[in-house]
Amino acid sequence: MSVTARLLGYAYLALICMFMLAPIAVVLAVSFSPTPVFDLPTSGASLQWYRKLPELYGLWDSVRLSIEVAGIATASSLVLGTLCALGILRGRFPGRSGLLVFVLSPMMLPGVVLGIAMLIAFRSIGLVDGYPSLILAHVVITLPYVVRVLYAAFVLFDFTMIDAARSLGYSHARALWHVLVPNVLPSFLTAGMFAFLTSIDNYALALFLGDVRNVTLPIQILNYLDRASDPSVAAIATLMVVVTVLILVIAERLVGARRLVGG
Repeated sequence: MSVTARLLGYAYLALICMFMLAPIAVVLAVSFSPTPVFDLPTSGASLQWYRKLPELYGLWDSVRLSIEVAGIATASSLVLGTLCALGILRGRFPGRSGLLVFVLSPMMLPGVVLGIAMLIAFRSIGLVDGYPSLILAHVVITLPYVVRVLYAAFVLFDFTMIDAARSLGYSHARALWHVLVPNVLPSFLTAGMFAFLTSIDNYALALFLGDVRNVTLPIQILNYLDRASDPSVAAIATLMVVVTVLILVIAERLVGARRLVGG
């Protein structure tokens, strides 16, 4: 590849990155606006909208609820998804490919469709409380990410290594712990990270399944936009971006960038 072609490739890559990151950069800049409107801080920066966050009605309750629901849904999905991926890969029964597609199908369905379907299904069985409805719904949308990541990890894993460990005197449980777990741990952490971020950022399900006592952070942000449009919403969005970046950095430190993306 010539130098000119390589430079053009870098230029195209830079343009694509700028195009993708431009909306986030605008939100970050607006959060420091000194005026009570969505405006870029051309005349100076201010932290007043960050200082206003503790005064916003219901903000911290919605943050607590979102973290709680995301944590429970992620933990449940990791357990169920691990068993499901192993069962589909190692099981000997007809229809395994169809079952895998069925488990992954929530990733391909619009959130509004899932929200309406789950609302009808939950109400038909008498489940009207928003809290368990949100948890069950978030397990449904996070489970496919866990199954997809761990299924790929198990496909690449050589299960004869477990048999070799057992032939050397390890019990089945010790062989799994010392051989299987270290090999799939990066994928396990990656799946948990994707599941948590997917859950905490979802608004379509909360829009249909939440109630006045169970308002998640994305719905609370929509409420703020409806009541009063000021840069405090941009400050919330900025903090969410910072938390997401921190999670990615921690994951990279724990498992490495190449193993994080499956390389």
